[in-house]
Formats: sequence, structure tokens, C-alpha cells
Amino acid sequence: MKLGFISDTHGGFENTVQALSLLEGSEHIYHLGDVLYHGPRNDLPKTYNPKKLAEILRGRTDIHYVRGNCDADVDETVTEQNISHKSRIVSFDNIKFYLVHGYEETEEQRIEKAKELGCQVVVSGHTHVKVLEEKHGIIVLNPGSTTIPKDGSSSFAVYENGQIELWDIESKSQIKVLKL
Repeated sequence: MKLGFISDTHGGFENTVQALSLLEGSEHIYHLGDVLYHGPRNDLPKTYNPKKLAEILRGRTDIHYVRGNCDADVDETVTEQNISHKSRIVSFDNIKFYLVHGYEETEEQRIEKAKELGCQVVVSGHTHVKVLEEKHGIIVLNPGSTTIPKDGSSSFAVYENGQIELWDIESKSQIKVLKL
């Protein structure tokens, strides 16, 4: 059994669909926000098609969302998904994950909140930069962006069998692994 993590799709169709395909077989996929709108600070993604992406996401019961700074009520309407949670706590394989988009607090604040909540892993998006490391006893994960990466490659993350893996979408190759 595995969990998938994607973030900052920003209406980009092709890479998001490819990431979802690579995550097939996941028990759950968690989207860490900024689902359809590209945002006022980002260029339009090359494959920008929020309407088509919304159609793909509509009705998928395996994807769960955290609200990002570019998400709006209309995103919930067109995807027919609940994108209202600013954070989530998920337990899987006796590991607690604290999920948040990450635009309202610093990394240090997210780590402290995860500790307060008894979580071992904090997962956030927002920066479009992949991160997988241990800090202050907490695993910090940012799966990067499927669509508008700010570190060179589109990506997603997987948790399976006690380890977290970062994956490059285009090359379909593993970037980094961290065992819990």
C-alpha cells in the first residue's frame, strides 16, 4: 500500500495526468493545494487547461485536498471535490503526516506544529521546490510542482513500505529516498 503526494498543479494538464498515472495503485493521493488557477505570480503553464484538469479530477475518490493560496470556491464547484481544508492530519502505517499548503507559516512553524500534533512527517507545497530531509526530528517533504517547478523538474512523492521517495515526472526516475 502506498500514498501519493502532488502539489501546485496550477491547471497544468499533461504533467498532472502523467503524475496521477505514475501514482496509480496508491491507496490515497494527497494534493497539497493550488489545483487549477495558475496564480498572478506564475506564467501560464505550457499545458494549461484547468477545465480539462477539473474534468479528470471530478469524481476521483482517491484524491484528497488541502487548500492552497490560489484555490477558490469555484475550484470545488468544477472538480466536485472538497478543497476547503487548510490542513489535514493523516495516519498511515502508524505514521502521522501533517499536511498543509505552506503559505501561511514558516517551515519552522510547520515543524513545531507537526511536533505538537504528534506527527512524524510534515508535507507542504507552495514553493514549487522539492524537499525531502529530516529537520529537528521531523521529516520535511515538499513534493515540488507537477506543472511549474522552480527547481528544474516536475515532480511528485510517494510513501511506501516505510520510505518516502521523490520522483521526476518526465524521466519517470527516482530523485531521492528517505527511510523512516
